[in-house]
Amino acid sequence: MSDAERAPRPAARPPVDRAPGPLARMDDRPAFDEPWQAEALAIAVCLTERGVVTPGQWSEALGAALRDAGTAGEPDTAEAYYLAVLRALERVTDGDGLIGADALERRTEAWRQAYLRTPHGQPVKLSAAGDVER
Repeated sequence: MSDAERAPRPAARPPVDRAPGPLARMDDRPAFDEPWQAEALAIAVCLTERGVVTPGQWSEALGAALRDAGTAGEPDTAEAYYLAVLRALERVTDGDGLIGADALERRTEAWRQAYLRTPHGQPVKLSAAGDVER
């Protein structure tokens, strides 16, 4: 009998009799503090599911962004993690030529203008950007 065969096997998980709830962190708080955090990860999932980037490319980009954050002395917080997710998204879309820097700048400015023109408490819509080139 090999060592692998002698190694204890993990106990089987009991069946789940209810639909899973929202993702939770170890402290039982929701996984996302802000909606944009979930949206950023959803974009990454869509890019990999559609084959725009491979899971390996995503993993490398996110790993590099997290290493850069650590090197820069950023705190090890959920917010820092999701900011690294944003930087990784920028890397995979810009690095692969999917979205050029000029297009990203124009879209960023359009969203900024839409935000500034949206009444407090209302959802921000890109159409509120006005004449900003999109």
